[in-house]
Amino acid sequence: MRFPYNHVDDLRKLMPDLTEEEIARTDFGRYTTEQFYDDMFRVTRYKTDPQLCEQLVMRSYDTMLWLRSKGIRFVPIYGRQTFQQNGKLKFWGGVTVESWGGGPGLIDQETQAARKSGVAFRYSARVLSLVYDGFAVQGVRVKEPDGISEIRSKTVILACGGFEANAEWRTRYLGSGWEMAKVRGTRFNTGDGIRMALEIGASPYGHWSGCHAVGWDNNAPEFGDLAVGDGFQKHSYPLGIMVNAHGRRFVDEGADIRNYTYAKYGRVILAQPDQFAWQVFDSKVLHLLRDEYRIKQVTRVKADTLEELAKKIEGVDAKAFLEEVRRYNAAVMTHVPFDPLVKDGRGTVGLDVPKSNWANVIDQPPFEAYQVGCGITFTFGGLRVDPPTAQVMDTDLCPIPGLYAAGELIGGFFYFNYPSGTGLTTGAVMGRIAGTTAGRLAAGQ
Repeated sequence: MRFPYNHVDDLRKLMPDLTEEEIARTDFGRYTTEQFYDDMFRVTRYKTDPQLCEQLVMRSYDTMLWLRSKGIRFVPIYGRQTFQQNGKLKFWGGVTVESWGGGPGLIDQETQAARKSGVAFRYSARVLSLVYDGFAVQGVRVKEPDGISEIRSKTVILACGGFEANAEWRTRYLGSGWEMAKVRGTRFNTGDGIRMALEIGASPYGHWSGCHAVGWDNNAPEFGDLAVGDGFQKHSYPLGIMVNAHGRRFVDEGADIRNYTYAKYGRVILAQPDQFAWQVFDSKVLHLLRDEYRIKQVTRVKADTLEELAKKIEGVDAKAFLEEVRRYNAAVMTHVPFDPLVKDGRGTVGLDVPKSNWANVIDQPPFEAYQVGCGITFTFGGLRVDPPTAQVMDTDLCPIPGLYAAGELIGGFFYFNYPSGTGLTTGAVMGRIAGTTAGRLAAGQ
């Protein structure tokens, strides 16, 4: 989860069980509010809604402390966001903390906190529409195994995700070919919350043709697998090269730290011939690959020569691949030191598709290659809300009484791309705002 902090003491407030030994062997660095703003605006091409962005940046650390007060445990995200340098683990990319137990751990902890607070859950209950009298939202219509009923309430908060699991909507809004993408998460995020709000006149907002999509194992299932979790992702591409079916590189793998490129490269992979690519590494960097490269469910080939590897990477023009590697190797600026912790400037010279950082000659066996396709995480388009209250706005830009929103169905935060770790933080910040304002209304305040 991305949030600003100035010192390790800020992190200790979130992680009081952080040991002295962990602190001694780790360089946590700092990540300021200014850096957070800069990353949000730079990565979204300066399109992020300034008021929404302000809520995210300025309320994120306090929201993390609030989550901690509710019993959510946080730990350093060592496995994905550190490299070792001079005997210390050093964090990079502005992301330092994750929930204990990852995604499943976060859900378990939040469920426990909700039950402790008296929250009731209804499973196998699909919300069909909002109960709306032309002025205010007064509840929802729900389909359950025993039939359809209405649940009346003073307020409704929509927090049910985007439309990434809806193949028809993906093709309609993201474009041709998006029905072929794999869904990283739940099959239930089909845009229902967005649809029912639009049906009563809510204002659509944000980048409706944009989404968060990554390099995802090409043979992963159609929807996310809870047993594997994020293991199907493959995010160490800056350390190697990616080639398409024609054997050619097609993207600058080292354009920026992977935290600021991974969420847009899924779209690029989907646009390649047959919608796949192979990530290629040699033995110099294999020890630096993230944990997800070592799972059992992985599409991987190994070889002791590049010629042997070329025969094994299925669907790729072998001759063109070998020629592409030869050109790439000859272009690497080997006199520049390699440093995976920063944009090291170790690039290439004279290639049509450059590699700007972390370029290494691919020449030391054994060689490994991993086949990836496109995995969509969430969509960027959604509903317009009033940033300080999270109240949904109608097409006249007036608030709809009784209706609030949180999470990825809010449009306006992300355009074109996404800084890693901001999704969960956005959901927490806007969820807290929506819950507070809707709760006060429901209590008659």
